[in-house]
Amino acid sequence: MTDDIRLAFAHPAERAEASSTTPCDRISLRDYVVEVEIGAFQQERGHRQRVRFNVVVEVAPQRGEIDDDVDRILSYDRVTEAIGAELGAERINLLETLAARVAERILREPQAQRVFVRIEKLDRGPFALGVEIVRGRGEVARAGQDHVAVPHPQVVFLSNAAIASPHLPAWIDQLVAAGLPLILTVGAADLPAPQTPVAMAQRRIDLLAIEQNAWVLAGRDRRCMVVGTRTELDWAMKNGQTCVWAPSKIVLDAVDGPSASPRDAAALAAWFAGQMQAADLLVIGAEAPAADVPVRSLPADVARLA
Repeated sequence: MTDDIRLAFAHPAERAEASSTTPCDRISLRDYVVEVEIGAFQQERGHRQRVRFNVVVEVAPQRGEIDDDVDRILSYDRVTEAIGAELGAERINLLETLAARVAERILREPQAQRVFVRIEKLDRGPFALGVEIVRGRGEVARAGQDHVAVPHPQVVFLSNAAIASPHLPAWIDQLVAAGLPLILTVGAADLPAPQTPVAMAQRRIDLLAIEQNAWVLAGRDRRCMVVGTRTELDWAMKNGQTCVWAPSKIVLDAVDGPSASPRDAAALAAWFAGQMQAADLLVIGAEAPAADVPVRSLPADVARLA
């Protein structure tokens, strides 16, 4: 085995030492195993699997005496906290995504200069499947320069009577004129959905029924764009696009998902409004659900949204 091949499978600490061009100190986290739901394949949903982390952080050498003071060094806890924070933020499909987010979070620490992150799935077969990335402080800083804060949107839930209302275009006019990013939400159409005794399958069916109705709403007004991912929602809010929320991906990828069933669409909209840190939730044609944001309710025959 050549030295290059050996290093390719060596621990990140050895790889870091081999590739370093300047003197540095290193801290490492070895064989840190957690159980988490992760993966892009359908068979990985609803099941937890073991994931192993090996992380090496290069830090600038300390100048002067440390004086045995933990506040002067990068604590190992900051590395495990970075992993926990990213695993707790949302359900992640790709190890590559998780590795990049963990590296970025670690590099926010003032002492961190470069980080090696190796992540491996341990339960996908009689082997370990994984990725390894290297990120430097300058790369993350450049990537963060284009960050723009997303404003708090107005989330509106429309009942089926509201979707069919002749007032719908005028309502959208009024909501757009208010100046806040606008996200519309709906429930399923008033049609019987397929039924199955398998809870996970039924949840998918009910979410897809909502998405079908989202397309019905989009067909009523060309300003409405059906959107299913947080990235698309963020882009749309920054660029003044009116969205209709397709809930499947965000609901299924949520680590701490909604307690509301997709059949309780207004409650699902309230959960979504909380996730988006909405300015408020407006419910048209249904009872106002409990929510973590301000809520108001109007009948489906109202002409103006006071």
